[in-house]
Amino acid sequence: MFLDQYSKVHCIGVGGIGISAVAKFLVVKGKDVSGSDAVASAIVDSVKMLLAKGLGGAKPVHQEIWIGSKPENISKEIDLIVYSEAVPADHPERVKAAELGIPQLGHFDFLGELSKEYRTICVTGTNGKSTTTAMTGKIFEEAGLDPTVFVGTLVPGWELGNLRVGASDILIIEGDEYKQKMVKLWPETTVITNIAEDHLDVYRDLEHIISTFAECADKTKGMVLLNRDDKNSMQLYSPQRRTFGRYATPVYYRVNERKVVPGGQEFVFDGPMNLGSIELKIPGEFNAYNAVAAAAVAREYDIHMTHIQKAMKAFPGVWRRFERVGEYRGAEIISDYGHHPDAIRGTIEAARELFPNRRIVLCFQPHQHSRTKALFADFVKSFTYADAVVLPEIYHVEGRNEEEGKISSQDLLDALQPTFDKPMFYAKDLDEAQRILEKEIQAGDVVLIMGAGNVDDLARKLVQ
Repeated sequence: MFLDQYSKVHCIGVGGIGISAVAKFLVVKGKDVSGSDAVASAIVDSVKMLLAKGLGGAKPVHQEIWIGSKPENISKEIDLIVYSEAVPADHPERVKAAELGIPQLGHFDFLGELSKEYRTICVTGTNGKSTTTAMTGKIFEEAGLDPTVFVGTLVPGWELGNLRVGASDILIIEGDEYKQKMVKLWPETTVITNIAEDHLDVYRDLEHIISTFAECADKTKGMVLLNRDDKNSMQLYSPQRRTFGRYATPVYYRVNERKVVPGGQEFVFDGPMNLGSIELKIPGEFNAYNAVAAAAVAREYDIHMTHIQKAMKAFPGVWRRFERVGEYRGAEIISDYGHHPDAIRGTIEAARELFPNRRIVLCFQPHQHSRTKALFADFVKSFTYADAVVLPEIYHVEGRNEEEGKISSQDLLDALQPTFDKPMFYAKDLDEAQRILEKEIQAGDVVLIMGAGNVDDLARKLVQ
């Protein structure tokens, strides 16, 4: 077995949502684990607490978690390094590991090796993959199939948050498309939620993105499930592949989103399945798509509709995906990880469904200069769906292509101004954004705090 050859593993970038799940998995499997990250965080603390428990029957000896990168963190006792793909080869700890001849695997190189030993379900796509992965895991859990699940968010009800460790041979992984990482998996089943332009610092263009998802689909041993309402996804269609989507009969799911949509929405999966309905707590058409994709996978694994219905009716959502954080002066504060124009538009539309006739205030922190520049016009258009807009300065991502062609959030507002006659504000940082929001928020508002950077901190501060 892949893991049997290693006993002491060091994880670099353990504060990341992906590497932290790997570290937790290794602890549960009885490995001695150490790790490091550039900064302290709640995620780092969660790994430390798990190490302190000594799960898996092990009493870890080499269980330090360091803040800061130092060569002395690496000793010859370590027999594997697992690192975040954001960590370059010249990182001090990776350099020391290379000098000592210690094998090194990137995050998805590790998951790829693991996936060879499981019946692996890969959930990938531009938007919606975290929620769809969590939904799929919850359905399989409800059905008693005891899956192991790696997901890029925190899931309520799972003690380890971004990880569930099961005893069966089913492995469900959120397949990250950044740097073509999902192609390193060896799936039995692949779900592609949708395909859009993103990560144009590592992809040449949309055609390159589509071809990479095609490579992932071609590696799949069994079912490939595509969004039939997404034209980019349907470029991968063949008669051997399944689809899900809206506006089709006679086989459908009726999705009732808190009865916000009168009568529900009809969705189709073109595989053999029973008719049925799914009721969701969480709003938004995009979540209806996510639920139907998860349900379609479950039906492929012969899970009965009663398990699907029960799991989806109870599904509370996940961390930073339309997460209702609390209230500030009578306004609803919602945190969301969305950082693509499609995600912004979909989240605003979901807020209007759940909170009709209320003012929608969008506070969006753009993530990465290259993404903002490449999708500039789409971002500006997405802001027009809100009733007020606050834009903190763009979040700088270390290790990405950030230096060339820098732009500012002010440039986005300048482009929005001619067509948007509602309140709009630029903030040089999150502190200024907080002061603006505290002045502008009115009782009854719905405030969407969005972005993949550290803007979630602002949402927590407001409700405190």
